[in-house]
Amino acid sequence: MTTAIHRPARVFTTVVLGTTLLAGCNRPAKEPVATQSRPVSVRVATATTLERPERFEAGGVVAAAETAVVSSRVVAVVTAVAVRPGDRVRAGDVLVRLDTREMAARVQQANATTRAAEEALVAARSTQAAAAAEQTLATAWHTRIAQLRERRAATAQEFDEAAARLAAATARVTAAQAGVEQASAQLAALRAGGEVAAITESYALIRAPFDGEVTERLTDPGNLAMPGQALLRIDGTGQRRVDVGVDEARAAYVRPGDRVAVLIERGGGEDALAGTVVEVGRAIAANERAFTVKVALPAGSVPRTGTFARVRFNGAPRRALVVPTSAVRVQGHLTSVFVVSQGVARIRLVQTGDTDGDGTEILAGLDDGESVVVEPPADLTDGRAVTIAISSAAGG
Repeated sequence: MTTAIHRPARVFTTVVLGTTLLAGCNRPAKEPVATQSRPVSVRVATATTLERPERFEAGGVVAAAETAVVSSRVVAVVTAVAVRPGDRVRAGDVLVRLDTREMAARVQQANATTRAAEEALVAARSTQAAAAAEQTLATAWHTRIAQLRERRAATAQEFDEAAARLAAATARVTAAQAGVEQASAQLAALRAGGEVAAITESYALIRAPFDGEVTERLTDPGNLAMPGQALLRIDGTGQRRVDVGVDEARAAYVRPGDRVAVLIERGGGEDALAGTVVEVGRAIAANERAFTVKVALPAGSVPRTGTFARVRFNGAPRRALVVPTSAVRVQGHLTSVFVVSQGVARIRLVQTGDTDGDGTEILAGLDDGESVVVEPPADLTDGRAVTIAISSAAGG
């Protein structure tokens, strides 16, 4: 009974296994994976030792080529400030108004004294004319008396009186001339004083010296403005520059006209600009032992003044191992290159330095003369066989 029940189960199992094996024999075999054994065509370059200048950086701030600190020339109360930081102004625009009452009173006083001096000059000239007329009469009288004296028709006393009268008239003419000159000088002085008063009154309107942007407001209405006290700061809208300090040992390698790289922080990153050294200070700061170097930024770039910037200069020449920049791969914190040796690509971790038009400097991990893969393909892996399509040297 038990044997009759279990026998069909064994037959069913045997059929299933046979069917499975038959199906396996009829299924096509998987194709072999040949991508790992097939060589990859790559371009290589030779790591080369080149003569490169040492790079060094100096920090500074962005400044405008034109900067003005606006202050008053007179002591007066500020009545109005027409601008705020960020406002654009044109040359001649009124920025600050001062109290003009005292200055206007001085102008009126100067005008009044000038008119009085003009009247005094007129009176002095009238006195001079009267003295000249009296001198003419005294001269004629003296001439007649002298003629009569020659004919013995006039006494000695009459002749003496005529001579004295002529001398007095001449003295009055001289005094009148001096009075006219004095009145003229006084009038000129008062007119000059009036011009000074008018010019001083014009100082009550403080105007923009050039086209620019107000960067700082340092006063408000009601404050007392004094000569030399800053009221506003204005930066010109023209070219920007970066002022940096270069230490004495490296300043010898910086010259006007040098092209340098300027890195400006912006939006969490850095903008790289091409700057030009326009001025190298000759005086050394006693406390810093550094030269002030001014670097002009390219036209059209207007970074905010006061922004921190780093300037990269070229220093003393040195020898450096260089590979093409496209041969360097950066994955996270790891930097590597593919080195080709005996037809096989091997990955090599390296430490890099500066990068410029000649390529990227390799500080460690690579030797001179080794071949590296330029622009490695995406399917290139460590140990993969390669064929060289093009070979070149770094920088060429």
